[in-house]
Amino acid sequence: MTDKKNRERVIAEITLSHLMRLRNEQGCPVTREQALAFLNQEGRAFEMWKHMMQAAEEFIAGSLFQNSFTPETHNGFVSRPRPERSVGNAAL
Repeated sequence: MTDKKNRERVIAEITLSHLMRLRNEQGCPVTREQALAFLNQEGRAFEMWKHMMQAAEEFIAGSLFQNSFTPETHNGFVSRPRPERSVGNAAL
């Protein structure tokens, strides 16, 4: 997806085809049925969803350090330098 569009929601999925492609790249191909069974065992699909949501939240939070909403710009954002980290706040 290379088109830039205005979006109110972003939906990210790891689909069966992604799982199957990753396994093929690792030299361990799986069938569609095997991939589906894997995702539905032991809550894996839900755990994966939680990790994707956490990664998205971290990405958004990091992006907000670089940008802030302002009415003066054409896209509603103005770039700001990211706060410098010192040794005291490096873990933040």
